[in-house]
Amino acid sequence: MSVASVLGGARAAEAPPLDAYGELSQFEDAAISPDGSLTAAVVRIKGERRIVAIDGQDKPFVNISAGPGKVRSIQWADDKTVLLTTTSTVPVFGFTADKYELTGTIILAMKPGGVSGSVFANTDSVARTTRGQYGIRSIDGRTVGFFGGIALQMGGSGRYMEHGRTTLYGVDLSTNRARAVAPPPEEDHFRDWLIDTSGKVGAMLDVSQIDGGWRITGAKSKELARGTTPTGDISLISFGHDGSSVIYETADDQHGQRWFEVPIMGGDAKEIVPGIAIDRVFVDKVTGRLQGYRTDGDTRVTVMSDPAQQRALTAIFRAFKGLNTQLMDYTPNFSKVLVRTSGNGDSGTWYRVDVAGKHAEPIGYERLRIAPEQVGPISLVLYEAQDGLALNGVLTLPPGIPAKNLPVIMLPHGGPAAHDTVQFDWMAQAFASRGYAVFQPNFRGSTGGSYSLRRAGDGEWGRKMQTDISDGLSALAAKGIVDPKRACIVGASYGGYAALAGVTLQHGIYRCAVAVAGISDLGLMYNTDTRESGGSKMLSRALKRQLGEPKGFSAVSPRKFAAGADGPIMLIHGKDDTVVDYGQSRVMADALKDNGKPFELITLQGEDHWLSKEETRKRMLTESIRFVQKYNPAN
Repeated sequence: MSVASVLGGARAAEAPPLDAYGELSQFEDAAISPDGSLTAAVVRIKGERRIVAIDGQDKPFVNISAGPGKVRSIQWADDKTVLLTTTSTVPVFGFTADKYELTGTIILAMKPGGVSGSVFANTDSVARTTRGQYGIRSIDGRTVGFFGGIALQMGGSGRYMEHGRTTLYGVDLSTNRARAVAPPPEEDHFRDWLIDTSGKVGAMLDVSQIDGGWRITGAKSKELARGTTPTGDISLISFGHDGSSVIYETADDQHGQRWFEVPIMGGDAKEIVPGIAIDRVFVDKVTGRLQGYRTDGDTRVTVMSDPAQQRALTAIFRAFKGLNTQLMDYTPNFSKVLVRTSGNGDSGTWYRVDVAGKHAEPIGYERLRIAPEQVGPISLVLYEAQDGLALNGVLTLPPGIPAKNLPVIMLPHGGPAAHDTVQFDWMAQAFASRGYAVFQPNFRGSTGGSYSLRRAGDGEWGRKMQTDISDGLSALAAKGIVDPKRACIVGASYGGYAALAGVTLQHGIYRCAVAVAGISDLGLMYNTDTRESGGSKMLSRALKRQLGEPKGFSAVSPRKFAAGADGPIMLIHGKDDTVVDYGQSRVMADALKDNGKPFELITLQGEDHWLSKEETRKRMLTESIRFVQKYNPAN
C-alpha cells in the first residue's frame, strides 16, 4: 500500500475520548471448541473481564468472571473444558529478583459435572504455577494436559521448593490430579519436551545454560541431534506432518533462524523452509504434528500443509483483502475457523467462519467506541538510512486532515527484536486522533525483514539504530507530510530508550520525549538482568551480542548525558515491572533533577511492563498526550 492511497478521506466526526484508545480491548481473545459448536471469549463487560461462551446462534452459554489474574490466552482442552492462562506479579524473598511474573493455568468446566480450579490445586506436592504447556492429549477416554511445574518437598515447616527447575506433569483435567511424567533437567540446564499421542515423551531437548551445548533425544534416550548455540537459540517445534520426525529450530550468525527435521528412528537432520522467517506455527492439537506456519514480515503469509485447508484460507484472506488478517483458531477438521482483522477502517474485529458454508460472521469488536471513519489512515513508507540501508515504517495520519506539514510523533517499537505492521495501533491512533502524524520506524535490529537487518542492530544501540529513527523523520519531511520542526519522540521499553536517546545522545531534533518503561543506563540493565538470571553465561553472551561490550555502555546510556538533554522528558514506569526495572526511570529522574533539566516522573502503582491494567494504561496515555500537547501543540 502506498502513502498516496491513504492521504485522502472525508473528515471524521468528533474524535473519540482518549479513554476509548487507552481502555483494554473489549474483546481480548477467543477460541473455538473442537466440535465447532461453541466459541469461548475473553471480554470486558462494564470494566470487568469475563469469560463468555456462545453457541452458533450467538446465545450465551456461559458468562463467568475471569478472576483477578491478568488473562493472557484462552483455549479449549475438549468440548466441555476451557483452559485460561493468566499471570500475576508476585513478590518473593531470597531469590535473585524481588518480583516475578508467575504464570497460572485455570481449568474452567463449561458443562455440569466438571472440575474447575487452578492446575495443580489438587496436588500438594507441586507449586500452583505452570511453566509452559506441552499439549493436550486424549488418553483412555480422559483429557490430559501436560504442564511444566515446580516440585515441592516436605520439610519441618511445611512444603518448600528445593530448586526451580521444571518437572513435566500430566494433569487429568476431569479431576485436576497430576502425575509426574518426566524429571527436571540437571542443574544449569533447560529442558523441553514433545508429547506423542499416547501421552509419552516422544522427544526431549536438553540445553546447557553454561556453554549452550544441546542434545535432542527420542524414545529410550536415543540421540537424534546435537550442537551448540552459545546464546541459547534452540527449541523444539513439533512432530513432523506424519509423526515420524521431530522438527526443531535453531539459529546461527550466518543464516539466522533455521528449521530442521530429523527422523524419530534416527538419521540425518535436514533443513526445511530455508530462508523463510517464521512468525507463528500451527500444530495439530490432537497429535502435536506440524500443520502449517505464518511467515514473518511486512506481509505475513499463512501456509498450511493440507491443500484443502490452504484453499480455504486463501478464500478467507481474499474476502478480507486490504486488512491485516490473522488465523487465530480452528476446529481439528477445519470446518470452523476464527480470524481477526485490523487496519484501515477496522480497530479490531473477530470473525467466526463457516468454511463449508463460505460464511463469515463478526463475533466481537475490540473497540466499539471507535467508528471505522475515526480510524486514522495507515500505510507503509519505504525509506533509506544514512548509510543506504533499506528500511520501512508505518505511518498513521489524523483522520480527515490533509497530510501536509503535520506535527509528528516518532513512535519506535519495543524489543528491539520486533516490528510494526500496517494495522490498528491503539497508541498511534490516539495521537493521530489529536492531530499528529505518527511514524513507527522499523529500524535496524527489527524483525520482519532479513536476518541481516536484525543483526545489523548488534552493538548499535544509541548509534545507527537511533539515526535510523530520525532518518525516517527526514524522509517524511522530504515528502512534505510532516514538519520536522514540530517533532516529539515517544516509546515504550526499547522505544523508551530510543525516546531518551533522542534528546540526550541526539540534539536539535525533537521538542520533547516520553519514555514509558524505558532504559536509561545500559550497564545497570546488564547487571540487573544477569543477576536476576542467576549469573547465566548464556544470557550474558546474548546481551553482549546485542549491546556490545560493557566498556562501551556508558557512551550510549542517556542517564550519563542528562546534562545535555535538549528537550523536556516525561518518564512513565510501572512499579511492578519485571522486565525493565523501575529503577531505570528513577535514576534518570535523579540525573535530570541534578542537572536542572525539565522532566516529569509518573509512577504507575501496581502496573507491570505491558500496561495490563486499564486505569493505569489510561493514565499513561492521558499524561503522555498532555505532555506532548504542551511542548508540541498540534494547532
